[in-house]
Amino acid sequence: MSALSALPFLKPVHLQPPRSSPGGQRRHTLPASEFRCLSPGDAVSVFEIEREAFISVSGDCPLHLDEIRHFLNLCPELSLGWFEEGRLVAFIIGSLWDQERLSQAALTLHKPQGTAVHIHVLAVHRTFRQQGKGSILMWRYLQYLRCLPFARRALLMCEDFLVPFYQKCGFEALGPCQVTVGGLAFVEMQHPVRGHAFMRRNSGC
Repeated sequence: MSALSALPFLKPVHLQPPRSSPGGQRRHTLPASEFRCLSPGDAVSVFEIEREAFISVSGDCPLHLDEIRHFLNLCPELSLGWFEEGRLVAFIIGSLWDQERLSQAALTLHKPQGTAVHIHVLAVHRTFRQQGKGSILMWRYLQYLRCLPFARRALLMCEDFLVPFYQKCGFEALGPCQVTVGGLAFVEMQHPVRGHAFMRRNSGC
């Protein structure tokens, strides 16, 4: 059984009826809405969305193109993309971390033995903002993490103005983050992740 078939909330969601040709023959169409883990082939689309979302606000991106490729090669299973008719509209990229709190090294390292999922970036394409897609994607991502046997908690760092958004997603603030980027300061936030056995009993994972 593939990972996708085992995780019902990653299956394609058909929001529109399938299109038919004039003769009544069903045409093959892409799913109206689909969630899946990203691959290195998605890196350019990811970077284009991220660059537009962050450079206008902070002047830099959490991950540059080579870093996106780095994580999508090392741990693609810790990413999630939202596609509409084959087009990437929002994404999350994560990696594993093996310490209680994030440090500067967490920006570039993936620790395969870690139990904390470091969420590096969540971004939504400008055309699809203010539609609640960021919250929906985060909910799906956290549900997905609960089916991974090694994941115990999710960590992220954000600027002060984003704290209320992540609190609504269920994260709690841990205090100032040790990490600084270009003089910017961040708040570190955490979300507990239940283990694999719980989800297998309760959601068919």
